[in-house]
Amino acid sequence: MAHRSYLYSADSMPTEDDIPQAIRCISEHNWGIPLAHKLLVGYGTTIVPSMIWSPRIGIAADYDRGATLLRALLKAVGQGLEEDDEFSRCAEKTAAHLEKQRAHHFLLETGEMISLSDDDPEAAVQRLVADDIPAAVARAEAAVAGEDDAWLASVRADWQENLGSFYGDALYYSFPG
Repeated sequence: MAHRSYLYSADSMPTEDDIPQAIRCISEHNWGIPLAHKLLVGYGTTIVPSMIWSPRIGIAADYDRGATLLRALLKAVGQGLEEDDEFSRCAEKTAAHLEKQRAHHFLLETGEMISLSDDDPEAAVQRLVADDIPAAVARAEAAVAGEDDAWLASVRADWQENLGSFYGDALYYSFPG
């Protein structure tokens, strides 16, 4: 079984008693929480109950601001990959899917990934929200502003791992709509 991170969108956030209605599938990524997922949940980030697992290990964030940052980074990365048709298709598909699945919130499920370590799952998500996500957003914002070319070059060199997740209308965990 491949461990994945799962990204969804919805117009409300999960609560202790209920999950949102009309959960839209965005993306899943094997064996990691990719840069794209971290950026998409980078604004208004909050820990919420998971829609899949028991611990409070879900992450919710502002959809529009996260999508705007990822689109800007895709554009910046693409400026060094003009001849890479695979990257161009990935960027176009990602932008189109984000537009199609638009909602108020992104909802990131990290349970399979954080379960790979011996850490307490809730503490691992807290570190992700307090440290990893803000650091990724800061680097991406600097790169988009032309202030971190070395980091941008590293993202460009490994764009498939950082930005090339599976985007689709159905993920391994999908919700009836």
